[in-house]
Amino acid sequence: MRRVKAPRRKPTDAELAILRVLWTRGPSTVRQIAAVMGRESGYTTFLKLLQIMTEKRLVVRDESARTHVYEAAYTQDQTQRQLVTDLLERAFDGSAAQLVLQALAAARSSPEELAEIRKLLRGAGDSVKNDDIDARKTGGSR
Repeated sequence: MRRVKAPRRKPTDAELAILRVLWTRGPSTVRQIAAVMGRESGYTTFLKLLQIMTEKRLVVRDESARTHVYEAAYTQDQTQRQLVTDLLERAFDGSAAQLVLQALAAARSSPEELAEIRKLLRGAGDSVKNDDIDARKTGGSR
């Protein structure tokens, strides 16, 4: 399947739940999705959601078999990145630092998560240093 840029339309909470199933299981039928989600909602509710998601281009539908199979149109990383970018612009005026500070203040992070954040920050710092060095070499500025 061809992957394209992240979705322009934001998925609803219910659509994100379905996408999580598809990212975990891979291509699935409506019945398989409904079974995994184990909700009181019926088959037709999931079918309608998937039809809407197809229109929004959040999923692609394989119609080659009698039972249609749905697959996420975008990777989990692409979708999460798009959602974070949207939030970053709308709520934090583009300030990644403010977003990170608020995220850390809002939820308790495990020691493993904090170690991963430190690792990412060190890598980001290295990237900034390398960009500065490259800019000086070319006579430009960051």
